[in-house]
This record gives sequence, C-alpha cells and structure tokens, in this order.
Amino acid sequence: MIVGIDLGTTNSLVAVWKEGEATLIPNAMGDLLTPSCVSLDDDGTVLVGRAARERLQTHPERTAANFKRYMGSDKSMTLGDRAFRPEELSSLVLRALKADAEAFLGQAVEEAVITVPAYFSDAQRKATRAAGQLAGLRVDRLLNEPTAAALAYGLHQRDAETRFLVFDLGGGTFDVSILEMFEGVMEVRASAGDNFLGGEDFLQALVDLFIERKELPSSVRRNGAFMQRLMGAAERAKRELSELPRTTLTVEHEGNRLALPLDEAMLEHACAALLKRLRVPVERALRDANLRSVMLDNIVLAGGATRMPMVRRLATTMFGRFPAIDFNPDEIVAIGAAVQAGLKVKDAALKEVVMTDVSPYSLGVAVSKRMPDGSSTHGHFDPIIERNTTVPVSRVKNYIPVSASQVFIDLHIFQGESRMVRDNIHLGDLRVELPGLSPEESAVDVRFTYDVNGLLQVEATVLKTRKTFSVMIEGNPGLLTEDEITERLAAMRELKIHPRDTLENRTALARAERIYAQLRGAAREWLSEQILQFEASLATQDGRVVTQARARLEEQLDHLERSAAVLGDDDR
Repeated sequence: MIVGIDLGTTNSLVAVWKEGEATLIPNAMGDLLTPSCVSLDDDGTVLVGRAARERLQTHPERTAANFKRYMGSDKSMTLGDRAFRPEELSSLVLRALKADAEAFLGQAVEEAVITVPAYFSDAQRKATRAAGQLAGLRVDRLLNEPTAAALAYGLHQRDAETRFLVFDLGGGTFDVSILEMFEGVMEVRASAGDNFLGGEDFLQALVDLFIERKELPSSVRRNGAFMQRLMGAAERAKRELSELPRTTLTVEHEGNRLALPLDEAMLEHACAALLKRLRVPVERALRDANLRSVMLDNIVLAGGATRMPMVRRLATTMFGRFPAIDFNPDEIVAIGAAVQAGLKVKDAALKEVVMTDVSPYSLGVAVSKRMPDGSSTHGHFDPIIERNTTVPVSRVKNYIPVSASQVFIDLHIFQGESRMVRDNIHLGDLRVELPGLSPEESAVDVRFTYDVNGLLQVEATVLKTRKTFSVMIEGNPGLLTEDEITERLAAMRELKIHPRDTLENRTALARAERIYAQLRGAAREWLSEQILQFEASLATQDGRVVTQARARLEEQLDHLERSAAVLGDDDR
C-alpha cells in the first residue's frame, strides 16, 4: 500500500487514494492534523503529535518542533539526554503517520509519496528521503508541495484549459508555482520560493512586538519556559485575529500578568517586512513564466498561514482578484500527495491526468573566465540546467582546461542563482582525468541529468579518449551516509514509542500539566485534584471508566482555557 504524506513544519497529514478519491486519514486522536512535534517522556518514551506539542511549554528541554527547517544540515536537537538529527525527528513523525494509516487501512503501508517545499535544496530533499527510510518507508516520490496542491485543484478542472498560480505559505516555507492545465495535462511553468519564510516567522514577529511593547529585557529570550508560554499565547492571539477584529495577547511573567491589546493593523505593521518578502518569489515566478498577473485564471491558496487576513489581502491586491477558497489550505497538499500515489498505482480514475514539473534551481559548475588582459578570474557560476526547466531533463556543455598539459579537471558542482559560486550551494565534486594535451584536445563534455525526485547525475566525457567519469550527487556535507542510516535505523528501533491506543490519555495529561503550570492559587490546587482523579481512573484499567474520566477532564480543561484564570486574571 502506498500513501501520500504532507510532512509539514507545523503540522503533518497522511492521505490515501481509495475508491476513486483522496481520503485523509485521522490520527489516534481522531484529528486529521498531526503536530510535527516530538517529545521524550520522563520514562524515555517518545511522544509524537498533540501530546508532544502540549509539552513544549512544560518540558521545552525534552521537546522539539520546527525541525523541518534544519533538514539537510548537520544540526542536532537535544531531548533530555539524547541528541536527534532533523531527519530522525522527522522520521518519528512519519512513523506515527504510517501507524495511523495502517490502523485506518487494516494493512501494512510500505511506500509513500512525501511532499517537500518546491524550493528545497538537493541536500534537504535527500534528508527527507532519509527520514522516510528511517521510518520504514520506501519513498516512491518526492513531490513539490505547490505541485501537490495543484494536483488536488486540477483534479476538478480536468476538462478546462486554465492557467493558475499556487500560493503556498506553510509553517516554515513559502512556495509559488505557476501551472497550466490543458487536455488532462498539468504543466508546471515556473516555481520560486523562500525556505525561511512561513507562519512561524509571522508568529515570531508578534512575539518580538510583545517583548518590545512590554519593554522586557533581552534576557527573557533565554528563559525557555517563558518563551514557550509566550509563543503559545501569541499563536492563540494570531488565530483569534483571523476571525475577530481585535484580541489581547496575555502571558504571565514573574508573577505579573502582562497583556497587550492587538488588532489586525498592529499585526500587519509588525509583519510588514515579511509581507514584502512574499512578493519577491511571486514576481520571480511570473517573470520566469513570461506572464503578467492579469493572465492568470485563478489563485490557489495552500498552507495554514494563508488563513491570515493580511496574507489574503496581499494576494488579492497582487493579483487583482480574490483567491480560490474551494479547498482547506491545511489539507490540499496531502490530498495532492494522495492523487500522486493514485497515479503511481495507475488508478483508472486518474488515467487521463499527466503531470510535469520543473527544476526549482539552476544547476551548474564553477568556471574560470579570461579577462581582456589575458589573466583569468575564478569562481564564476556557469549554469548547465537553468531554473524552471521541465524535468526530467538532460543538458550538456563543453569545457576546456585553463592551461596546456593539464592532467585533470576538478568539476565543482553548484546549485543557485548567484553569479559567483561562493554565493551558491556546493553540491559535490567530480575529478576528470585528462590526456595532458593542448586545451582544445583535452575538451570535456559535461552532462547534467536531473529527475523528478530532484536527484542529479553528473557525467563528464573526455572527447579525445571517450573516457567517461560520473557521480550521482549524494555526499552533501551534513547528510547521513548509507552506513550511518543503517546504524541510526537500528538505534531508532530501540526507542520506546508511546502506544497508539493510549495516546489520548497521555495527551490529556500533557495538556493538563501545561494548564496547571499557567495557573496559581486555588485554581491550580483544584486542577491538581482533577489530574489525580484522572490518574486514579487510569489505574483501574477499565476502558469505560477511563473514557468517561478523560471526557470529564477535557471538559474542565476547555473551561479553564476559556476562563480568565488561565490568563492569570485571578487566583481562584
């Protein structure tokens, strides 16, 4: 069985193509969205999802979130006494989604289509594939997120000729893709993006505004517990401003209740620089597609951050029309991943759909250039595959060595758009042996082949000897080798994963602990008693008793979160 997975910065989803349609799969909590959050419980058990997110405020030193932003790097995050790489943390989220899918489908899930930001680099894509491998999944395809959203949208437009733009603002990344659909063929014309621009940045802007307006010292940023409480309060305020004209961001600090009244205009002013950054990828994609905004038939929103009114206003202003709201922006990418999974198994309902994609980056080599005075200048970037070229693609260029009698060339392979390679991303190297003749007789053809999964093969052929040298770009700095993946896979198997069938109980306890930490006085004592009563019900191991006790505790927690006590208004 193959599933589609939207592995997100903030939330992740899993879906399946079943009986002619995409079906979203609920997790053990009955939710479609699984927070991309991992925590180590006090006994060393791994918690994933809502239970882990609830522990961000109470156990920040044992909990990790937003690790997708560090995929493809050698950064590690410490939970308790154990360090995890970003792909290991991502694999735990994938493993939880795999278990949810298997429980829902009643059969083993072995393959997955996993979505990635269109602007993910080669290293980030390989790290995502490694995360799938660590989770016990064969990653059939890495699918660009806006392309997935376009598949979901285009499924209902198969008989139409249409040109549309996908505006995908997720928790950590922003992608733009322009697509054309005609006669069942969906063609990506251009993609652009920003890997460090997402809902989390808008949230951070609100946190920065609060710290500035309340004149809090810079040292508060080193207080992990307070910052997590502030982030949680800011997230609630941001969500409320998506539905209400004004709200109040309130948090407790050193026994004092700090409150900041907010309205949409204040938030938009605080996020002005971020809104300006959203324009840049849109303008680049339009230029690359040789289109003007008025030539688009529709704008499709994807990613939860597009729910913010100021983002929707920006999109409306930029394109001169209201964006399409036919799909839930949180779910559209996962639905598209399921469509791609259906295409993989050649489902009859999808036989008319053909999908093409593009390379989001330019790929090339470092070259030297001859100056008018005869001297050479080094480190210039020479693209072999230009960005937004339809993939799969193979391109070749001819190069000659700088000097006579040269016995080898070191090809330095880069990805990016800057003129000098120092400002681009180094992907790898290939040493080519030369016959040691004149530069013209030592000419080399360099061929780049780039596939739909974002994997690059480089092949160099010495024209005189016809000898060929090649490399599949695998060894990006900071990435796990195959041996390391095997070693870490064995270590991951030893981790204790919290049982899926008791996750609701652990999540309720984690939420209660978070709210308890925010309360004071009589309200705190009262909640402590309720937690003890719930723990007593767990000790009975009677499913009916536990279910009733959990429902009662969650109702009490709902009341507390709605009340002023949670915000520190009083000490009831």
